[in-house]
Amino acid sequence: MTTQSSDSSTQYIQEWRDWRAGWEQFLTQPHGWLAAASINWVEEDPQHFPGQPGKWWQEGTKLYVDPQGQTMSYDGESFTDVRGFDLSDAPDDTRIIAGDLQIGVTYRDQYLLVNYDPQAPERTEFRGVPTFDPNPGWVLQGRLDRHTAPKPLDFDTVGTDKYTYTSPGVITFTHAGREHTLTPTSSPYGMVVVFTDATSGVTTYGACRSLSVPEPDQDGTVVLDFNRALNLPCAFSGMPVCPVAPAENRLPFAVEAGEKTPHSQQH
Repeated sequence: MTTQSSDSSTQYIQEWRDWRAGWEQFLTQPHGWLAAASINWVEEDPQHFPGQPGKWWQEGTKLYVDPQGQTMSYDGESFTDVRGFDLSDAPDDTRIIAGDLQIGVTYRDQYLLVNYDPQAPERTEFRGVPTFDPNPGWVLQGRLDRHTAPKPLDFDTVGTDKYTYTSPGVITFTHAGREHTLTPTSSPYGMVVVFTDATSGVTTYGACRSLSVPEPDQDGTVVLDFNRALNLPCAFSGMPVCPVAPAENRLPFAVEAGEKTPHSQQH
C-alpha cells in the first residue's frame, strides 16, 4: 500500500469513528429507539396500557386519548381533556408527549403505540453496538437506473402486516467480479436500502439491516458504504415496527461490514 493510499485509509477510518460516535449518541437520546419500553395496538374500546398514561381507543381513522388527569401535548399544544387526532397520514412514529414519556404513533389501518421511557433497560444498560472493523474495501460504487415514475414496493414487517413503500429505481453494483442489484426506497432523508446477506441471522440481525444511500451524481453514480449499514429499531428490542428485507434485496454473499447483532439480542 502506498503512503498516499495508507493516509487515505487512515482518514476514512477516523471519519467512520467520528460518525459512529455521533450515531451512538443519537441512539442513546432520552426518547430514542433504545427507550422503547412497550408496544400496543389500539382497539375500538378504551384501554389503559401498563406503564403508559391515559386511556386510548380508535374510531375509524381517528385516535382518541383520555389523559385522565395527566397533561399531554401534541404538536406543541397541551391538553388535559379527551382529544381525537386523525394521524392516518402522519409520519410514522409521530409523538404525543406525556410528562417524561413520549408515545410514538404509527398508523397501519390500526394505530400502533410505542411507549418511549428514558428509564427503559435497553437505554440505561446500553453498552454500544458491536460492529465489523471499518474497511474502505466495502465502499462500493453503483449506478441508479431510475424508474419512469416511482414504483410501489411491498415489504413484510416485524410486528404487523405488509406495508407499501415507493422505490425510485434499481441500483446495480459489482462485488467480487459479479453484478448484483438492490432496490432502494424513498424517504424524507434520501434513499434507503433494506437488505440481508449471508451474515444475517448469524452475526447480524436476521430481518434486515439498512443502508442510507446519498443522492446519485448526474450520471446516476451512487456510493454504497456498507461500513455504515445499521440496525433498525426492532433489532434492539423487537418492539417498534420494522420492514423485512424484500426478495430483491437479499444478497447472496457476506457483507462483513457495518453493525452486528446488538448485545441485548445475542444469546
